[in-house]
This record gives sequence, structure tokens and C-alpha cells, in this order.
Amino acid sequence: MKKKVLILGLMSLALANAHAVGNYWPLDSLRARAVSNNKSLLMAEQKKVAASYTHKSAKTNYLPKVSATGAYMYTSREMSLLSDEQKHTLSNIGTGLSAMVPDLAPMSSQLNSAGQGLVDALHTDTRNAGIVAVTLTQPIYMGGKIRAYNKITEYAEQASGTIYDKTLQDIIVDVDEAYWNLVALHSKKKLAEGYKTLVEKLESDVEQLVKEGMATKADLLSVKVKVNEAGVTLIQVNNGIELSRMNLCRICGIDMDEPIDVEDNMDNKTSIADFDDNVDMSNQSADYMVQQAEGNRKELQALELQNKIYDEKIKLARAEYLPKVALMGGYLASNPSVFNSFERKMKGLWNVGITLNVPILTWGDRSYKVKAAKAEACMHRYETEEVKEKIELQVNQCRQKLQESQERYQTTLRSVDEAEENLRYANHGMKEGVITLSNVMEAQTAWLKAKSEWVNAQVDVRLANLYLKKAIGTINTHI
Repeated sequence: MKKKVLILGLMSLALANAHAVGNYWPLDSLRARAVSNNKSLLMAEQKKVAASYTHKSAKTNYLPKVSATGAYMYTSREMSLLSDEQKHTLSNIGTGLSAMVPDLAPMSSQLNSAGQGLVDALHTDTRNAGIVAVTLTQPIYMGGKIRAYNKITEYAEQASGTIYDKTLQDIIVDVDEAYWNLVALHSKKKLAEGYKTLVEKLESDVEQLVKEGMATKADLLSVKVKVNEAGVTLIQVNNGIELSRMNLCRICGIDMDEPIDVEDNMDNKTSIADFDDNVDMSNQSADYMVQQAEGNRKELQALELQNKIYDEKIKLARAEYLPKVALMGGYLASNPSVFNSFERKMKGLWNVGITLNVPILTWGDRSYKVKAAKAEACMHRYETEEVKEKIELQVNQCRQKLQESQERYQTTLRSVDEAEENLRYANHGMKEGVITLSNVMEAQTAWLKAKSEWVNAQVDVRLANLYLKKAIGTINTHI
């Protein structure tokens, strides 16, 4: 992933250098710029990173866990194993015995010292106490909970990857859509400029005819209206270009004020086969395309992974109420210690054992949770089936739309040829005086309409092809 980010960064730098030379942006460069700057894709990438670390975290549950605990406590009073009366008796045991047995009088001081030593030995001094514990826990059997959680995080990591790929495809579709719309508007701008040139030339010719008395003032005014309409159309196209450019800048992460000139144009008549990456419909049936979509669509892949996650959640619910066995071990030390009477030393002991937890009575809680998990899994499978049906419908609609746009494009090609021939005939006829001015203006309008529909048809073919590839799941994401 780091390598991919580095490559994208280098590509963006290269694009910036290329842009410094000129304002022309090929489609591949715009795609790369959008991929490296799109916030949705960056968020999807971070979700992949988070899912990867979550899966790695789940794997650690198989390994033993070691923890250390330390505590210090000061108390206002200390615990005493002897009462005050017992302490007094032991401290004066020699004096008491000499009173009862006079022969022991010479030893009274030694007995008192011995008694005081016993009192001192039983002095706990617990006002300052510290404890240190190191514990090791190794799961042996957790009812399948660890394995189920590990599989859930594994599927979630895979699902985040498919969501990232889907986001990448959506970005490419958005870039292509905005790009071809901008290309179409640039072509329409040339058409509008050409149409304006035509009507201005016609205006000049009619002015000459008016001077010669071969045309009326009304004819000239009609032409001037057409000239004004051509100017308004050109303004509208320029505004559309500006808005489309800003939209493309937004998608690609380019500054809104940055000029963008597209390299492609739609000025030349081409056949359907000349369109880049055009889908060949002759050898692909609708059933085959639907089968491709079911294998390629990232949404379905993510849903299938979600189905597996819900299956593991059923196991997770069952695991909550199965026996759990774990190995426990550790070391415990305290100060004061009691291993050699009460000592102001840190001493401790090792311990090892096995814990077993078996739920006995849950009042049906286990059964309810398992059934709830099964219901959620079943509900999600219904959702998957519904999405499959929608994808099948989408593929068929996009396939039909592509066929329709291809047929429309062929029709517009013929219409353009006929409109150009009609315009040539009208211009020649007006010079010969056999065609009226209104017929010439109608021919010019028909020419503009035919050329505009031809440009729209080209965009429709390219976008219909793009949408079909998106529906099938065959968008090329290699930038």
C-alpha cells in the first residue's frame, strides 16, 4: 500500500510538471490526479488500514497475555496480632513469673527481654504496604470465540478492500463522465462559433442584396435575429464549459481557477469501432454479462463477505455460553511479607493453575442470542439476493442503452451528411436565386441541430459504454 501511495505521489508530481508546460490534460492524467486527491478514496484507504490492524489484533488472542500490577497503600493504623494486654504481659513475663516463683527472680530481666522480643517479632508494621503481581493467561478453549472473532476481522479486512476498489471505480466513472461532457461542450463551442460565422456571412450577403434591391429590410432583420441567437448560444456554451471545468477540477482535486483544456475532440466522423474501449456487443449475451457482473461487482463481493461475517457472529453467540478453559500462571510479591514471620522485605511466590468456567443456568439467554444472530444472517442474505436482482436489471438496462446509443449515433452520422449537403445546396441555390432566404436559414439551423445531436450521440455512446462496464464490474482501475 505504501508503494502504491508513493507511485501515485510521483505520478501527481509528473502531472504537475506536465501541466506547467501547457494546460492540456489527457484523460489518464485526470484519472491519476483524482485517485491521488479524492477524499472518499483516502478515507476508504484508511478503513483498509484500520481493518488490517483490527485483524492483526484479533490474531493476538491466540497468544498468552502477560500483565503486571503494582500497588502501594498507606494506612493510618497498623494491624496487630496481639492485644495491648498481651503485649504488656509478654514484655513483663519475667517480673510476673518471679512474683509467682521467687527462684526465677535472677532471670526476670532475661525473661522480660525474651517476651519483648516476641512482641517485636509479631509487630506487623502494615501502615506502609506494597504488592507486585505478574500474571500470565493462556486461553486453551474459549468455545470457538477467538476463532470466530478472528474470521470476522479477516472478512472485514477483505470487505474493506472491495469497498476501496468500488470507490476507486466510482471515481473513475465520475472523472470520465465529467471529462466527456467537457469534451462535448468544447465541440459544441466550435459548432456555435461555426454557426455564428455562417449567419454573419449570411448577414453580410443579405446586406449586399438589400443594397442591390434583391432582398428586403425584413429579410435582413430576420438574419440579424439569427446572428443574435447565435451569440446567445455561444455565451451559454461558454458558461457550460466553465461550470463543467469547475466540476472536473473538484473531482480531480485541482484548484477551481486552474484552466483545463481537453485533448480529445469530436470533430471527426468516426465509426463505433473507433471508440476507445468500446464493448463488443456481438459476442456477449445478456446472461453472460449478468454472470460477469455477479462475479465482478464489488458490492456483491462485499455482501458475500458480510454473509460470512454474520455466520461467524452466530458462532460467536454460541461461544458465549460454552465452557471456557484457560491456563493461569504468575508471580505475587508483597512487602511486608509473611513467609518468614512479618518482614520488611519484598518476597513472593510463583503460582500456576487452570480455570474452568461452565455456564449452568441462563434462562434461555443463549438460545435467544443465537436465534437473533441467525435472523440477522438470514435478513442479510435476503438483502444480497435483492441486490443481485437489481444488478441484473441494471446490466440489461445499460446493455439496451448502449445498443440504443450506437444506433442513434449511426443515425446522426447520416443526418449530418444530409444536413451538410442540404446546406451546400441552399447556399448555392441562394446565389442562383432559386432558393429563398428563409430556406437558407432553415438549412443552417438544421445543420446546427444535426451536428449538436451528433456530438451528443458520441457522448451517449461513450457514457453508455462506461455505465455498462461499471454495471458489469469491468472498469479498468489500473492508472
